[in-house]
Amino acid sequence: MTSRHEAETGRPAQRVAHAHQTLGFGVPATSDPHHFVVSIPRGNTTAVLISEHLGMGAGTAPEQVLDRVMLQRLRWTAIRAEVQRAFNARLKAHNLASSTWKVGDNPVDRLLGKELCVLAWAIEQLDPEKIPLAVRNWLALRPEERWWLFGMTAVASGGLQDGEHGWRVALRYALGDVAQNAQLHSRFETRKPDSNGPNQTLGLFD
Repeated sequence: MTSRHEAETGRPAQRVAHAHQTLGFGVPATSDPHHFVVSIPRGNTTAVLISEHLGMGAGTAPEQVLDRVMLQRLRWTAIRAEVQRAFNARLKAHNLASSTWKVGDNPVDRLLGKELCVLAWAIEQLDPEKIPLAVRNWLALRPEERWWLFGMTAVASGGLQDGEHGWRVALRYALGDVAQNAQLHSRFETRKPDSNGPNQTLGLFD
């Protein structure tokens, strides 16, 4: 079948060559990598589960899969489009295939998954009217800042039942409130620059 590109230019369409093969949102197509999974059930009311799969790197860890957060469907619906847009922009920048959310299990790169958890934790019990604000504040953070927030939160309050504990509550106020978010961002801006230069940004898989 002739593609639209071929019909308009008379030349066959060239297939984009990606840096390497991936599954879902940037998960390396290797044997059991560390990644996250967003499980989206059929229907419009069932909650969405975000879990962390430690993969082969976990060694003899007793728990290979950690359920991180369960989002009510209306809350997931409120963030899914912006998250997909942001993730695909990052994947494109690293010459990797983009993806879309679908019913079933959606693999997500381990670093992108950490970033998603930060937003999901912030909105899991947030006033629905403030969710768009939380999304904007989340988008304003650099990837390294989101990774740091995940690490701080996951240590002591990263499970399904920890929504009212420690950093989970702090994230709700930090991203769901303008003043709190400004203070949070100010803390990162005043940190000592990295020795490799003030504008250095870590790569997606670093």
